[in-house]
Amino acid sequence: MTEADRNHDLPWWGGAAIYQIYPRSFLDTDGDGVGDLAGIARNMGHIASLGVDAIWISPFFTSPMRDFGYDVADFCDVDPIFGTLDDFDRVVEVAHAHGLRVLIDQVYAHTSDLHPWFAESRASADNARADWYVWADPKEDGTPPCNWQSVFGGPAWTWDGRRRQYYMHTFLKEQPQLNVHNPAVQDALLGAARFWLERGVDGFRLDALNHAMHDPQLRDNPPAPRDGRPLNRPFDYQLKVHSQSQPGVVHFVERIRALCDEYDAIFTMAEVGGEKSEVEMKAFTAGNHRLNSAYGFNFLYAPVLTPALVAEAMGEWQGLPGEDGLAEGWPSWAFENHDAPRAVSRWCAMVDMDRFTRMKLALLASLRGDIILYQGEELGLEQDDIPFHLLQDPEAIANWPLTLSRDGARTPMPWSAEEGQGGFSTGTPWLPLSEANLGRAVDVQERDGDSILNLTRHLLALRKAHPALHHGSFGNCVIAGDVLAFERAVEGERMRCIYNLSPEPIALGDLEGVELGGEPVLALNPGEDGQLGGYAAVWLMV
Repeated sequence: MTEADRNHDLPWWGGAAIYQIYPRSFLDTDGDGVGDLAGIARNMGHIASLGVDAIWISPFFTSPMRDFGYDVADFCDVDPIFGTLDDFDRVVEVAHAHGLRVLIDQVYAHTSDLHPWFAESRASADNARADWYVWADPKEDGTPPCNWQSVFGGPAWTWDGRRRQYYMHTFLKEQPQLNVHNPAVQDALLGAARFWLERGVDGFRLDALNHAMHDPQLRDNPPAPRDGRPLNRPFDYQLKVHSQSQPGVVHFVERIRALCDEYDAIFTMAEVGGEKSEVEMKAFTAGNHRLNSAYGFNFLYAPVLTPALVAEAMGEWQGLPGEDGLAEGWPSWAFENHDAPRAVSRWCAMVDMDRFTRMKLALLASLRGDIILYQGEELGLEQDDIPFHLLQDPEAIANWPLTLSRDGARTPMPWSAEEGQGGFSTGTPWLPLSEANLGRAVDVQERDGDSILNLTRHLLALRKAHPALHHGSFGNCVIAGDVLAFERAVEGERMRCIYNLSPEPIALGDLEGVELGGEPVLALNPGEDGQLGGYAAVWLMV
């Protein structure tokens, strides 16, 4: 059986386009400067108009917001800053009325230090939740039990005077690491997932899933080989072979899938980063008894977009058959998100931003797998430059000025160029909006038939209309200098996609190995006769 034959019966999420919502920055309806669930419900029509299949909502759970919702203090409630459970139910209702599925984040590697579970765990070494977190005695000299480092800087261990032990935290010290080896912890996390399934969610994005288990022997991580890349954090100096990526995660994955199968057609997508990401992504998604999809960081932190980067990423996922369904799951791809700087600010010069944005969106829409469009990407938003005194992101503050901050990709959605605060809020937004992005507001682009917003709608409509683009195989990949060409195909349809990833035009005669015949379906930035224009995107039916 060919891949095309298998894909005839794909579930709703096979080849889906997913829109990620960062709720703090989508729309504020109560004037406090922070987006809320009511804002998501109010402007659901905008999302539906894009032609996406689902929304993914970043955390809105009860939290002290040390890491803006990824430090969860109650897995089964809504933080008051975002609204109430009734507001969430309304989001699900409105999304479903627009034909959109609803995915939400689940954070299984850690909690907030204000979670009741941690309060009980730290109280003593012999209570019911004493081993729900990762605790360890100090070395004889009082130093931490091993050399593991946290993502945000410094050791991944903090001393707790009540237990007279260290607790582990891969991220902030306010995010103690759960001991997911413990079956009772797994049961509690699955109970939280069931709570949201009962409220009608259609799937989960599983945050930092490969961080969910540690090496119980607490062995030191080895140093990372020096390959010339800058090392901005102690975390970058190590290979994380013991502090994460443990084989037991796969068994927990199977429990997650078994729960979701009780609710039918629930989509599960894991976030997986690190040195072994492809190996883990495939392990987490192999067969019909694990997760449906996974995405890594192939594009999210890449400093430059090259044909080789795309070809290598796509080449890892061929949809190969296995004993139990596919040997690997369905890949998901994102060029930017709430953790990664805006792609246009990483990958092109400002003078080329409009042309590049069009090409980049076409490339994303033609990739095999599920594609994730980050809030504002449909407007071509650029990375905002947030001055140090206005930074909110703890990682950006700790590593300033060595990184493009996550705050710069989290600034509010500009809905109206005419209204105060871009129509986002009647109050002072939690992060400032730039004049450049205000000029890309939704109302401005709605009036322009040639806008990035309307192009996004057109591209997603083409992807949905052509089975080859939506769920076909990926093959016949050719690299000719800065030009990338590949084919998407199903039985009865074959589409050739050609991209110039350079701002400079290229003579057609120089495109060795790239076939140019076929019926045009899309031509962006085409260039003069005899040339492939700078940042051109061409789709040909062949």
